[in-house]
Amino acid sequence: MKILLAYDGGEPARKALDLTADFAKKFDASVAVVSVVPVHPGRVPIDPWDDTPVHASQLAEAKRLLLDKGIEAALIERAGDPAHTIEQIAQDGGYDMVVVGSRHLGAVSRVLQGSVSEHIATHSPATVVIAR
Repeated sequence: MKILLAYDGGEPARKALDLTADFAKKFDASVAVVSVVPVHPGRVPIDPWDDTPVHASQLAEAKRLLLDKGIEAALIERAGDPAHTIEQIAQDGGYDMVVVGSRHLGAVSRVLQGSVSEHIATHSPATVVIAR
């Protein structure tokens, strides 16, 4: 079994990491962690407050936290639309499960920002688990 964990360093992502570790141990699964640097069309390609070093740090944190739980994880850093990029990685990598955290966006925020977890849950070919 292959598990893809979407990780951004927030509290929901940490819950998703804990859940991923539990699944990995139970199912003897391999784990990869993805962090996506968001790119917004029509703007400077990468938001200055959300850049590559931030995501590299988040991936290093996830790797360390998983190692503390006895799990070796591959790291994937990409740039693009987070929801579509994670969906594509899951499909191309043949992942059986994608684990993401839910940020509990309100209705207005979901319309303005979109919900990454909602998009992945409705578009990914893999089983999607949303940690709350």
